Parts: sequence; C-alpha cells; structure tokens
Amino acid sequence: MQVYAPCDGRVIALADVDDPTFSGQLVGPGVGIVPPDGMQTVVAPADGKLLKVDPHAFILLVDGAVGVLVHVGINTVRLEGRLFEVLAEQGQDVTEGTPIVSWDPATLTDPAMDRTVIVVLMDQAPDTITSDVIGADVSTGAALFSN
Repeated sequence: MQVYAPCDGRVIALADVDDPTFSGQLVGPGVGIVPPDGMQTVVAPADGKLLKVDPHAFILLVDGAVGVLVHVGINTVRLEGRLFEVLAEQGQDVTEGTPIVSWDPATLTDPAMDRTVIVVLMDQAPDTITSDVIGADVSTGAALFSN
C-alpha cells in the first residue's frame, strides 16, 4: 500500500517525533512531517473512507482493512478544535488529495505543543514501512511511504 504526503514539510523518522506513543510505534509504523508556517491544508494520504474526523486528527480506512491515522500536531487535542477548520465529514469516501483539515502551524504558541503532522499505519507491526524521503522536504501528494 502506498501512502502519500498529506501536507508540505520536512519528513522525519517516527523515532524523532516528540511523543513517546508515536515514536515508540505503539499506534503503528509511520513518519512525521514538520510543516512550514502559513495556512496548510491537510489532505487524505490515500483513497479510502473517513472512519473518524476530529479537528486535530483523522482516521482513513484504506482497502477496507488498514487504518491510516493522520494526527495534526502533538498535544493539539488540547485546543478542542480551535485553530482548525474541518473540511470533510466522518463516513465520507475520499480520494488521495481530498482536503480534510486546514490550519496554520504558526498559530501554535504553547511550548507543550508541536506542529509535527504524524502519519501512521494503525495496528501494524513496527518497522514495516519503507520510505525514501526521511530528511527530505516534500510537497502535498508526494510518495511518503509504502508497506
């Protein structure tokens, strides 16, 4: 399965994400993307069905079997939806590139929060993805990783 970048930014290894739940691959394997300042539209990283849509995160069911979690920032759940605009609905079928959430990472001023957008394959074994773009800047829609 191929997963595409849901936003622009610098790709980092999941081990470098400043959240032990994600960096320890407890949710699943994946990567982080550090987006630049300015309005960002976070899009579906693959074709699928939106199982869950919150302002700070969404889960996309791909191929009817694999959940892809896109978590927009670290500790951003504390914002209770402020600073985010939800652009899609739970239960909606989407194609790769469909806008899901928009936000401006520069608006995160709380030092306990981080702008990193995390993309993981849920409930998959650790270290089961391949990415050729760790450390690189990517644009929305670029190939991010596969398993």
